[in-house]
Amino acid sequence: MTDHASKASQDTAHMDAASGSGQGQAMWGGRFSTKPAELMQAINVSIGFDKRLWRQDLAGSRAHAAMLRNQKIISGDDAAAILGGLDEIAREIEAGDFPFRDEFEDIHMNVEARLRELIGPAAGRLHTARSRNDQVALDFRMWVREACERATGQLQALQRALLAQAEAHAETLMPGFTHLQPAQPVTFGHHLMAYVEMFGRDASRFADARARMNECPLGAAALAGSPFPIDRHATAAALGFARPTANSLDSVSSRDFALEALAAGAICATHLSRLAEEIVIWMTPQFGFIRLSDAFTTGSSIMPQKKNPDAAELVRAKAGRMMAAFTQLAVVMKGLPLAYSKDMQEDKVPTFEAFDVLDLSIGAMAGMVGDLTPDPDRMAAAAGAGFSTATDLADWLVRTLDMPFRDAHHVTGAAVKRAEQLDCGLADLPLEELKALDPRIEAGVYDVLTPAASAASRKSYGGTAPDQVRAQIARWKDALS
Repeated sequence: MTDHASKASQDTAHMDAASGSGQGQAMWGGRFSTKPAELMQAINVSIGFDKRLWRQDLAGSRAHAAMLRNQKIISGDDAAAILGGLDEIAREIEAGDFPFRDEFEDIHMNVEARLRELIGPAAGRLHTARSRNDQVALDFRMWVREACERATGQLQALQRALLAQAEAHAETLMPGFTHLQPAQPVTFGHHLMAYVEMFGRDASRFADARARMNECPLGAAALAGSPFPIDRHATAAALGFARPTANSLDSVSSRDFALEALAAGAICATHLSRLAEEIVIWMTPQFGFIRLSDAFTTGSSIMPQKKNPDAAELVRAKAGRMMAAFTQLAVVMKGLPLAYSKDMQEDKVPTFEAFDVLDLSIGAMAGMVGDLTPDPDRMAAAAGAGFSTATDLADWLVRTLDMPFRDAHHVTGAAVKRAEQLDCGLADLPLEELKALDPRIEAGVYDVLTPAASAASRKSYGGTAPDQVRAQIARWKDALS
C-alpha cells in the first residue's frame, strides 16, 4: 500500500471509531458534542429535493474513486469495493429500495452512509481529496448541463412541428398585425417561421450556456484545492467535461452556470408565452383562425358550448414561474462572499422546478402546434381587412409614378379616407376616385391591392412571399437534420 493509501486507511479507522450513533452528525460532527436541534435539522436537511441528483452524485463518485486508485491515493481493493458498493446503491435507488434518511441531510451523505453499511470502513476513503462543496457543485453542474441538453432537444422538436405547419401553409393568407391592428397581409407559414427563429435562438442560448458550464469543479475540495496528487483532468474527462475549472474558490462558490441556464429558460418562456397568447386569441370566435382538438382543450362545468384553450393558457402562466426562478436564485447569490455559504443550498429547488415547468411547456406547445387546424378562408378574409394593402398602394405610386414616398403616403392616406367614406376596401375603390387624388393613376394599380398580391410581392430575403417562406423552411430543415 502506498503512503497516501496507508494514511487514508488510518484516517478511515479513526473516523469509524468515532462514528458513534451513526447519525448524520457522525459524518461531520467530531467538533460537536450534541445533536442539532430539531429545527436546525429541519432547516438544514435537503435530501427531500437533492435526491434528484443521485445519478450525478454516483457518477462523480465513480470518477473520483477511479482517479484515487489510478493516482495510488487509495488501494485497488478499496477502489473495487467502493465502485461495487456504488453500483449496488444505484440498483437500490432504481428499484425504490434505497433508505433515504433525513438524518444524513443530503444526497451526498446518504450515499456515503449507505456505502459504509454495504462495504464497511473502505467507504470512508471515497471522500479523500474532496469536499461536499465541490461534490455538490459537480452534481448540480452536471444536472443543469443535462437540463440544457434536454431543452435544446425539445426546442428542436417544437421547431419541427412548426416547420410542418409552415410548409403546409406557406401560401395561406392571414393578417399581419402591429399594435394588434391589421397592418399588412402575410402568410400563416411566415408567421409560424418567426417562432422557428425565436426558438432557434433559444436553443442556441442553451447550447452556449452548456459550453460555458462544461468545466469540472471536482477536486477544488472545500475551497483551496487538495494536497493529494489528484488528477483533475482525468476526472473532468471521465465525466464528459472539456476541462477542469481553473480556480478552486470560483469552483465551489459560483452558480452563474445555473443563472445563465435559467436566464435562457426565462427568455424561452417569453417566446412560448407569446405563441400561447396568439393561440388563445386565434381560438376566439371573434378571430376564428384556428381550431384545437379535444386533446388540448377543456370544457366548462356550467357552459356546455365552451371549448377552452387551457393548455395554451397554462403555458402562458407558467412563464412567470420560469422568470421567478431566475430572480430567486439571483437574489440568493447577490450578496454572498467567497467561497461557499449554506445559502447556496437554495439553488436547487427553483432550478429543478423551473426546468420541470419548461419541459412541460415546450412539450405542450409542440403538441398544440401539431394539433392545430387553421381556417384559411377566415384568415384570408381577415387579411384584407383594415385597408391592409395601403402600403402596397403607396409603393405602387413610388415605383410607377416616381412619386416621393412621403407624397405617396399622403395620397394613400387620402385614398383610405375616401374608401372609409364609401364603405369599401381599397381594391373596390373606383378608378375615378383614385384619379381624383392623382390623375396619373391607372387601372394597373388594382394588381397590387389584393392581399394575395401584397404577400406575393414581399420577395426580399426573409419576406412573406411564399417562395421566401419555403426557402427558409428548407434552410431550417437542413439545419435541424
